[in-house]
Amino acid sequence: MKAVVLAAGEGIRLRPLTSTRPKHLIPVGGKPLLEHLLSSVKAVGVDEALIVVYYMADRIQQFFGDGSKFGMKLEYVPQAGVRGTADATGLAKDYAKEDFLLVYGDLFTTPDVIKQVVRSHEKEKPAATMAVAPVKHPEQYGIVKLDESHVIDILEKPSPAKAPTNLANAGIYVLSTEIFEKIEQTRPSSRGEREITDSIRLFIQEKQSVLAVQVSSEEWLDVGRPWDLLEANRRALSQMEPTNNGQIEDGAHLIGLVSVAERARVRSGAYIQGPVFIGEDSDIGPNCFIRPYTSIGKNVKIGNGCEMKNSIVMDETRIRHLSYVGDSVIGRDCNLGAGSIIANYRLDGKTIKMTVKDEIVDSERTKLGVFLGDGVKTGINTLFMPGIKVGQDSWIGPNLVVYHDVPSNAFLLLKQKVEEHER
Repeated sequence: MKAVVLAAGEGIRLRPLTSTRPKHLIPVGGKPLLEHLLSSVKAVGVDEALIVVYYMADRIQQFFGDGSKFGMKLEYVPQAGVRGTADATGLAKDYAKEDFLLVYGDLFTTPDVIKQVVRSHEKEKPAATMAVAPVKHPEQYGIVKLDESHVIDILEKPSPAKAPTNLANAGIYVLSTEIFEKIEQTRPSSRGEREITDSIRLFIQEKQSVLAVQVSSEEWLDVGRPWDLLEANRRALSQMEPTNNGQIEDGAHLIGLVSVAERARVRSGAYIQGPVFIGEDSDIGPNCFIRPYTSIGKNVKIGNGCEMKNSIVMDETRIRHLSYVGDSVIGRDCNLGAGSIIANYRLDGKTIKMTVKDEIVDSERTKLGVFLGDGVKTGINTLFMPGIKVGQDSWIGPNLVVYHDVPSNAFLLLKQKVEEHER
């Protein structure tokens, strides 16, 4: 069996991190999101895949190449634009000559989930098999209506009152090649895109079998919103097999699952409580506290007296002494001046809201920090309020409290009035 992986999306809801990279290359647990997915695909015995690309396609192709370094055979096909999942799947018509695995490229899932779907399809031999997962907010997903284990309808983002179940389309399918005929018959949705769920619905209308396989939400995650990156990172680090190839100075303490890559240095007085990943050539400490679920990229410097927790720090970033970073994602080549503090908890203890795709969205998390695009620089003693986004290449001046999102290429300075008086 071959796989088709849909990795063409722009990831607008993950801005500003996707302004400079496709979302499929955002690192979680020390590896790009798509690499984790391909590892799960390969683990079930599928080692050939066609990746459908569009947004920053060259970046994805450059990173994964022909797949040989990942033990796979990878090919690519470009989608002409954002035209929907059915249009993207249809590009595999000449590639897939028999039943094939179709997976959305922005999922974080275990091999067991994919194995469940593949085995169920091979046993039942329906026209299509799709994974479904229980979700808290059916109105945010495509929801299936079932007759026992068979799909009899798919409703796109129904209101809570009209949702027949809480089982969402999980973006993992095994499809027969008949799907390509259905794709040709599929009309554009109200968004102007052709959706694979509409193609599958044509099977249902013809009374062909569409099998639903319920999977655990603990083993499946749709990474669509900024805070989902933190959850994917948590899961990736929890599954990590730690290695220690770096330099650990006397007086440094590594507790639990801590992975230190080649040429990385952990200085004396550092206390690292895993799971934590430290990338190649990074320099940690001295005298800093790295708490669980922190991923640190390549050639990162964490200075003296810093504290970090539950965060992703991308390559080439510098976090200067006496800074605090919690529940945050820091982009590539950022520089946080000494004493930079990221607030990750509201004074009233309420859940933290963020602006996502121009809408205010409740993260339903009481702990959430900031999301900094690549190249952000802060002066000394900069303070960020919870749930803030800062666009790429912006500068935040010293002693400034950031209460609102900052666009890309902005320069914020605090205007200070100083009065001098005689004693």
